[in-house]
This record gives sequence, C-alpha cells and structure tokens, in this order.
Amino acid sequence: MRIVADVLVGLVALIHVYIVVLEMFLWTTPRARAAFGTTEEFAKESAPLAANQGLYNGFLALALVWGLIASDPTGFQLKLYGVVCVIVAGLYGAATANKRILFVQVLPGTLALIALLLAR
Repeated sequence: MRIVADVLVGLVALIHVYIVVLEMFLWTTPRARAAFGTTEEFAKESAPLAANQGLYNGFLALALVWGLIASDPTGFQLKLYGVVCVIVAGLYGAATANKRILFVQVLPGTLALIALLLAR
C-alpha cells in the first residue's frame, strides 16, 4: 500500500508542477486560457496574480516531492501536510472559481490521502 500511496502523492505533485507551469509561464497562451477559461485581455491583466498563485502551487508540489524523498516520520508528515493543503485549496477553488477543480485537484488529493493513511 505504501507504493500506491507514494505513486498517488507523486501524481498529485506532478499535477501541481503542471499547474505551476501553466500559471507562471504559459498564462497568456491559448492553452492556459482554455484551461482556465480566460480571455486574452484578462490573461494579460492578471498575469502577475496568476504567477503568484503558481508559486504557491509550486510550494505544494515541493512539499509533496520532499515528502517522497525524506525518511519517516518527516516524509510522512510532509506528504500528509501537502495532500491536506491540496485538498483544502481545491475545495476553496471549486467553491469560488470552477467546479472542475474537484476532479483535477480534490479527487487525486483525496485518493492520495486515503492511500497514505491506509499505508501508515
């Protein structure tokens, strides 16, 4: 079960690395605008805010990756902290921005959390 938990945690980390790239570096591109449902004008105006948001997603990904490479109990604590933060941020995002976040962020985070707790 530990391997399953680590794979799911790694998947959540990769999702957040992808979000970092979209928000920090590709925000004004057609791909990112389609992913986030923004117009070209809005994307240009909000690019600094998106980059800041991307940085925070990077911190989440870093905590998860660090948790995967650190030995326990630190590794477990970082993974637990990371997936709980992902779930909370995803719930807030789904409530305030877009319901799709439930499937992109909350569902993988919840699956990782369940596997992580079962592996303990």
